[in-house]
Amino acid sequence: RGAYDAPGEQVDRRLPQELASDWLSKSKTKRRDRRELAQWLTAPDNPLVSRVAVNRFWQAIFGVGIVATSEDVGMQGESPSHPKLLDYLARDFVESGWNVKALLKQIVMSATYRQSSQRRLDLEEIDPDNRMLAYFPPRRLEAEFVRDQALHAAGILNRDIGGPSAHPYQPANYYESLNFPMREYQADDGELQYRRGVYTHWQRTFLHPMMANFDAPSREECTAERTVSNTPQQALTLLNDPTFVEAARSLAGRTLQDFSTAPFEQQLEAAFMRVLSRAPETAEVSALANLHAAQLESYANSPAAAEQLAAVGNLPVDADLDPVQLAAWTQVARVLLNLNEAIVRY
Repeated sequence: RGAYDAPGEQVDRRLPQELASDWLSKSKTKRRDRRELAQWLTAPDNPLVSRVAVNRFWQAIFGVGIVATSEDVGMQGESPSHPKLLDYLARDFVESGWNVKALLKQIVMSATYRQSSQRRLDLEEIDPDNRMLAYFPPRRLEAEFVRDQALHAAGILNRDIGGPSAHPYQPANYYESLNFPMREYQADDGELQYRRGVYTHWQRTFLHPMMANFDAPSREECTAERTVSNTPQQALTLLNDPTFVEAARSLAGRTLQDFSTAPFEQQLEAAFMRVLSRAPETAEVSALANLHAAQLESYANSPAAAEQLAAVGNLPVDADLDPVQLAAWTQVARVLLNLNEAIVRY
């Protein structure tokens, strides 16, 4: 106890007395180790942990938990919108052996998840926040998933599990004001560059700029629910961040390789399926065909600009691809990765 410069009596590691007394009253061994605590937390007659876990998974999928106050599922939090559903999922979760994949499969195969995301205007007054889930609530992807989505569509996402942190491309001198010690950020080469966002290196208050722009927390304090915003700076990130430019170039290269002799319309349909999982509409084909033609002309008149675009990032460029065609198609791919549909779950 006491202050850092005036210590008092020594205090051993111990649980709060109220928690410890209930725990030890049910313990057979009277131990106070982590294994015993885990067994108590996950005991079949302790519903709290399973309810909180299920609520967090529901929040990750629908944006809002069955209990909206996911940071407080207790007496002071909001009552669950569907209490019987929460109890059922929590009990089933425990009986399945805490099988997360089975829980998520059960949720995403439900009619509630698979319904239309079209807003129900007839229910605006009755249920303005859609707590009854009359339609699927569209929600922008979290920061890590925004990057993963682009890398996945480009076919370069590294799916390795575990291992070292990743250092994606980052603006020069971003750590300039950091001291003790001074440090210089070094972006990774090779497969480490394309690791999933969950493995991105975090420098406390200097978290990766792309992550910060898409509302990732600084981790200075616990964050049970993230803010989800929609800003112009995010669109600029999707257009200009080297990670997304490189992803667009990879998507363009794969499209040209797989459909080298196909007309532009067929190439565009393949790219749409990779990014948006749907075919383009007539107006979209027309607009992007005009963009492609204009970019072809521009890069044909400026081959150096095409080479400069191909030099963004570390990913090797296929020497068999026409640099002008690749550059023009990269600009089309940048548009696709910047669409609202590419970063919003509908």
